[in-house]
Amino acid sequence: MNIRTFSIGGVHPEENKLTHDAATQVAALPKQAVYPLSQHIGAPAKPVVKKGDKVKVGTLIAEAGGFVSAPIFSAVSGTVFKIDTAIDATGYRKPVIIINVEGDEWEESIDRSDKLETVEAHPELTPEEIISRVKDAGVVGMGGACFPTFIKLTPPPTAKAECVIINAVECEPYITADFRLMMEHPDEILVGLELLMKAAKVNTGYIGIETNKMPAIELLSEKVAQKFSASTYHVEVVPLKQRYPQGGEKQLVDAVIRRQVPAPPAIPVNVGAIVQNVGTAFAVYEAVMKHKPLFERYTTVTGKRLANPGNFLVRMGTPMQDLIDACGGMPEGDNKLLAGGPMMGKALTSTEVPICKGTNSVTIISGDEARRKEPQPCIRCAKCVGACPMGLEPYLLAKISEVKNWERAEREDIVSCIECGSCQFTCPAHRPLLDNIRQGKSTVMGIIRARAAAAKK
Repeated sequence: MNIRTFSIGGVHPEENKLTHDAATQVAALPKQAVYPLSQHIGAPAKPVVKKGDKVKVGTLIAEAGGFVSAPIFSAVSGTVFKIDTAIDATGYRKPVIIINVEGDEWEESIDRSDKLETVEAHPELTPEEIISRVKDAGVVGMGGACFPTFIKLTPPPTAKAECVIINAVECEPYITADFRLMMEHPDEILVGLELLMKAAKVNTGYIGIETNKMPAIELLSEKVAQKFSASTYHVEVVPLKQRYPQGGEKQLVDAVIRRQVPAPPAIPVNVGAIVQNVGTAFAVYEAVMKHKPLFERYTTVTGKRLANPGNFLVRMGTPMQDLIDACGGMPEGDNKLLAGGPMMGKALTSTEVPICKGTNSVTIISGDEARRKEPQPCIRCAKCVGACPMGLEPYLLAKISEVKNWERAEREDIVSCIECGSCQFTCPAHRPLLDNIRQGKSTVMGIIRARAAAAKK
C-alpha cells in the first residue's frame, strides 16, 4: 500500500477516537430550533419568514445575502417564534430565527426514499443544473470552513480544474462523524463525487483517507472498483499517513497530487484541484438527487468523561445541550465545551449554542486536560517552526502580533497561517502562539481588505 502525506511540518496528537465504532443515532427533535443567519463564509442570509409563519422541514427561512452566501432552511416543522439575537459558536450574539417545533411535517418535494439514484439515470443533470441545485439547497463545506460549494464548482477563468479531491481525512482528534458517514453511506458518497466531477467538468477524482480508518479505505476501495472500473472517470482511494493537519486543503493537495498551493489569495483550484469534504459530497448527493436542502448533518458528541459518547444525525438548530443530555449529561467538575475538536475547535460559553452547518463535533474536555499550563519564556527551541505545515515561523508571528507590528506581520506572511494549532501543541513553554497569531492574522487581513477597497475608489 502506497501511503502518502504532505511535505513539511505536522504533529501527531493522541487520537482519542472514542466513538469510532458507535453507529450513528438519529437525534431527537428539539423543542425549539435556533438558526443563526451566519452559518457560512460570506454575507449573512436574509430572513424570508416573520413571527407567526408556519414552516415545514425543508422550508426556506432565509435567502442568500449576497454572491458569497447561502440560503438556510428549516430542519423542523412548526411556527416562527421570533427573529432575534442569540449566542452562536463565536461567543457573540448574532441574528437568528427561532422556531417552535410542532410535529415533523416535511416539504413534499423532498424524496425521503432509500432508493439510490445514479447519474446515468438522470440525463437532465448538466453541470449547470447540478451547480444550480447545489446552490439552491444551501450546500456549504461541511468540514467546518462552510464556504458555499457552488462557488468552488465555478472557478475563475484564470484557473482550470483537473481533479476533485474528497477530504475524508478527519485528522482532528476525537471526531468520527465522517468515518461513520463513510461506513454507512458509501454509495451515496460516490454518487456525490461523480456529481462533483461532472459539475467541475473533470474526469479524475481522489478520496483521501488516513490509515487509522482502514475499514473505510477497504470499503470505499471495493465500491470504487465496482462503480468506476468500466467508467470514463478515474477515481482512486488514497491512503494517507496519520499526521495532523492532513485535512488542511493545501496539505491534502500536496499529499494526494504532489502540487504546492501558493500563498493567499491562491486556492487549490489554482493548481488544478477542487477539494470537497466527504460530508459535502453526501450533501451534494441529497441536494441534487433527493431535492433535499441542507438542514441536517452527522455530528460526533464526545469526551473522555461522557457516559455515552456517540455519533448523531442531527437537525440543525438543535441546542448542543440536547445532544449532551443524549450522551448522559455534562460530566461533573470542570469542563471545556468545544464546537469542533481540541486542535481547531472553538471554546463555547453556553451549551445552548445550536448545531449549524459546520458543527462536525461537540467535544467536552474535562479536568486537567481542559486547563492550560502557565506560559513560560520562549526557549528558542524552534519546535514550532518544525511543526508548522505552512513553513512559517510561529514564535516570530506570535511576538510581532503581540506588539502590534502589523506591517512586519504582513511581510512575514501571517495570512498564510491555517490556524491548525500545531505550533501551540508542540511548544514546550506552553506559550499561546496560536491565540496571538489568530488575532494578528485577523487584523492584517482587515488592513489588506481596507487597502484594496481604498484602491478601488
